Amino acid sequence: MTSETAPVPADEAAAVRTLLPVATPREAARRAWRAFDGHRGPLVVAAVMFALSGFTGLVAPFALGLVVDALVEDASGVARLVWWSAGAIALAAVVETLASAASVTFLARAAEPALAGLREQVLENALGLDHDVVEAAGEGDLLSRVGDDVRVLAESVTTVVPMLIRSVVAIAFTAAGFFVLDWRLGLAGLATLPFYALGLRWYLPRSGPYYRAERVANGERAQALLTAVHGHATLRAQRLGERHAARVAAASWRSASLTLRVWNLLTRFGQRTNRSELIGLLLVLGTGFFLVRGDLGAPVTVGAVTTAALFFHRLFNPIGIILMIFDEVQSAGASMTRVAGVAGMTPATAPQTEARGDASPCGRLSLSGVGHRYAAGRPALADVTITVEPGQRVAVVGASGAGKSTLGQVVAGRIRPTDGEVLLDGRPVGDVVRAARDGASPVVVVTQEVHVFSGSVRDNLTLADATADDARLWAALERLGAAGWVRALAPADTDPLDLGVGDGGTPLTPAQAQHLALVRVELADPLVVVLDEATAEAGSAGARALERAATTVTTGRTTLTIAHRLTQAEVADRVLVLEDGEVVEDGPPQELARRGGHYARLSAAWHA
Repeated sequence: MTSETAPVPADEAAAVRTLLPVATPREAARRAWRAFDGHRGPLVVAAVMFALSGFTGLVAPFALGLVVDALVEDASGVARLVWWSAGAIALAAVVETLASAASVTFLARAAEPALAGLREQVLENALGLDHDVVEAAGEGDLLSRVGDDVRVLAESVTTVVPMLIRSVVAIAFTAAGFFVLDWRLGLAGLATLPFYALGLRWYLPRSGPYYRAERVANGERAQALLTAVHGHATLRAQRLGERHAARVAAASWRSASLTLRVWNLLTRFGQRTNRSELIGLLLVLGTGFFLVRGDLGAPVTVGAVTTAALFFHRLFNPIGIILMIFDEVQSAGASMTRVAGVAGMTPATAPQTEARGDASPCGRLSLSGVGHRYAAGRPALADVTITVEPGQRVAVVGASGAGKSTLGQVVAGRIRPTDGEVLLDGRPVGDVVRAARDGASPVVVVTQEVHVFSGSVRDNLTLADATADDARLWAALERLGAAGWVRALAPADTDPLDLGVGDGGTPLTPAQAQHLALVRVELADPLVVVLDEATAEAGSAGARALERAATTVTTGRTTLTIAHRLTQAEVADRVLVLEDGEVVEDGPPQELARRGGHYARLSAAWHA
């Protein structure tokens, strides 16, 4: 597999992204074939039906050729032959229709489960990727693969692939039919291939790079749109909306302009295809003319030439389809290499490491010389060395851009620091988190951007613990003060836990969505909790309810709170003040307030 580097404007050279791997065509083909494991039976039936459809398509040209010969020779029983030919053509048409329908049906029975398995593999690997890998590639690249690329493959399975197979089978049977008639007519038909090949030779080298670039451009467009959606508040506050809108427009136009260039190439390729059809038909008819006269050896009948001409005319559609859907085939191929690139990635697994110091699972965090850089020369964290004792609540405060959220992601094991190490009970926190991916994680993160999953309230809660019964769910809701509004949302005749929420259900406010997220923390029962703006989206009343819930759920658990409200810091056991990625103050909030330093100034400004 290879990695792509997305092109960026010169003034953003520092933002060059290393995209996720892209599989080679051979690797993608092998993965596609392995996806059919367990579905080979319907695939074999589909192949037989495609072959039957291709064979029955030869009946009409042969029957019409026999009728022409009978008319030329003025043979007796012409009328009877016409009726028999008409019956044979009608029967062949019915068989061809049924075989075509069966071929598509059985292909779908084989391909759809195979595609579903591939999609699940891609999603599983995507969810298992380390945060820094996704950060380096950009969310747009990942989303375009699990979204746009999978959609392209799904559409190809139902439209492009059946058309391609049917066309290839028709060409193969028709070519064989040429040689059954006469080998010289077969050679005349084959003489057209160089002209088609020249057209493809002109088209493929020019269009292939465009399709690959188009897929990358789609990822850049998705990244620009995601940045606009997620950061709309910041963009408005900094008055950068117009600038970013121009960036989204530029990314969209890059994608659209590539599509327009491909369509321009496709139109010119269509002209070359029509020219090849004209040359081929002239070759078949010209050869047939001399064969009927006997100028090229043993003569053939007029009916044979008629059949050959109809054969070649029958090739117009299959060859045209193959050539004209080459853009879709290439697009599907490009998507398959990108999807296979993610499917072939091995999610990070935790190495077996020896615990250092206290190995008991108590929730002790030790950060030693931790530093992190998203870009060279621009540290987000620098030499952070602290120890958080089990059950201690630590609030992290500082100006915007001080490195608070980065510290939270590092402690949660989502980001691997570029310097130093983070230990949880004596083991690297990243290894501990990765080892627990299939079970209950000892570290849970709650951020400002909480997703409400489409389903019931029960479904949203049992994500944290699938074994939790209703009694335990209600106990968690009651303890964190969410039971009242959950009951209030449900109609009188509905169990509140069965209330549908998310897409298509009852909409929840941001505060309610975050409240459910905190209840999930209670159900997950982790050792360490990282709260990153977990109460920032609520209004003042909602904020108080969420802060009470956050205080309750973190009691007895090691907690790191990225505090954007000084009230969160005031109830903490300890406060870290960050400035330019460094810890400049560390201690209990009351003591820091008396010192008259950074925290005291922040507290005074907050209360003022």
